[in-house]
Amino acid sequence: MSGSHTANPFGESRDGPGQRWPGSGLWDAVDQLRGAFEHKTGTRAGRGDVRAAILFLLAEKPRHGYQIINEIEQRSGGAWKPSPGSVYPTLQLLADEGLIRAEAENGRKTYSLTDEGREEADASAESSYRWGPADKNHARTRALAKAGVELAQAIAQVGQSGSPEQIQEAVGVIDQARRKLYSILAQD
Repeated sequence: MSGSHTANPFGESRDGPGQRWPGSGLWDAVDQLRGAFEHKTGTRAGRGDVRAAILFLLAEKPRHGYQIINEIEQRSGGAWKPSPGSVYPTLQLLADEGLIRAEAENGRKTYSLTDEGREEADASAESSYRWGPADKNHARTRALAKAGVELAQAIAQVGQSGSPEQIQEAVGVIDQARRKLYSILAQD
């Protein structure tokens, strides 16, 4: 398709097959970096994690769904806030399994463990779910990951629209930042 006209998201175009926009490699790198950080620091958890967290919290005391969501967020240091779309279906599933019961209280459903649910919570407390150091470490590194993604976005923007002099200056700033980061790790 020689001579075809293609526009990138920024309105710039290139003609011809295999032609790339200036700086498009930087945007690819930003997307890869973002994907790596989101994979390691994302806020989503699997259904089993939601289930285990709910059982863990209900073993302490009865709670309504909103309290469960807030307690998970608080105990994880903000690293994980499950959505109502994951908590409420899991509560329904646990009720269907006979592990929890719902009682209307002040216009809200309050959930508590059944005897069967307490046995399951006790059995899984040892291995399935803990609010341990991994959760706290995750919350601490979240800010670092966010800063890394924002830096990568700024780098891509300079690469996309900066002059050759600005790009060279940005390379110097990045090299200096990299050296400073490694010096932080070298400190004891």
